Amino acid sequence: MTIHRRDEKQQLPLPQEEIFVILNAADEISARGGRTMLAKLLKGSKDKRLIGLELDKTPCYGYFAKNTLDEITTKIDWMLKHEFLAIEIYGKLPLLVFTERGWKITRSLQIESFLNEWNTWLDQGKVDIDMTYLKERNREMMLLFLERIKESGDLKYVPYMRMWAAIAFKKVATVINMTIDEMLKQSSVAKGSSLYPREREEVLMALQMNMLVLQPKILKCWDCRERFVFEVEEQEFFKLKGFNDPKRCPECRERKMLRRMGIDLEAGDSL
Repeated sequence: MTIHRRDEKQQLPLPQEEIFVILNAADEISARGGRTMLAKLLKGSKDKRLIGLELDKTPCYGYFAKNTLDEITTKIDWMLKHEFLAIEIYGKLPLLVFTERGWKITRSLQIESFLNEWNTWLDQGKVDIDMTYLKERNREMMLLFLERIKESGDLKYVPYMRMWAAIAFKKVATVINMTIDEMLKQSSVAKGSSLYPREREEVLMALQMNMLVLQPKILKCWDCRERFVFEVEEQEFFKLKGFNDPKRCPECRERKMLRRMGIDLEAGDSL
């Protein structure tokens, strides 16, 4: 009778929080450890291998400190049974890996974790962040992280995105910069021809932190067809206003403005 009750207890679904914790812990040892290592990590074991891998510094270390290793292993087995995790043999070693189901959940959790971390740093006013911790992360996850930032539409993330782009691999850096451009354009379209004060402050902050690396541009005027220099100072002004690059040179822009005022210099009108 007692054994029957224990079996029933083992079949009970794990609370969502415990599922998330076990998945996060599994991510720390994925493809390099098995059930035993995961159980020790969650127990908070002083195992030399755990300490050597610095797994004692992870947030999930010791989460189930009050449980026995057998109880923790039972939870892990429940995760295996319900296909959040799987065991694959590498060489002769049985190692834990994510199933598609488990990976989707873990990916979403980590993306929110990254975003929450950025929010904390922004609230603390941190402006010098070492973004190399994102460089070796799963590329698919990083692209989804960018999508999550883009969905937020919040330009406060732009300075950090610039820092990230500076150290990212070329393909990822390209996507980061494209995402920034799209966010700036969307903000401009949604809120009118110029950015709101908060967005102006964020872009200005990025400029002041030298994260929007601007160089003089050579553009071709749509009216006179002559080339002209789009200076850095003017670029900064256009970005703060949410404008695209000018289509006309300064002289043609001035002539166009005067024509709107009813003054045509070519027809002999005087100022």
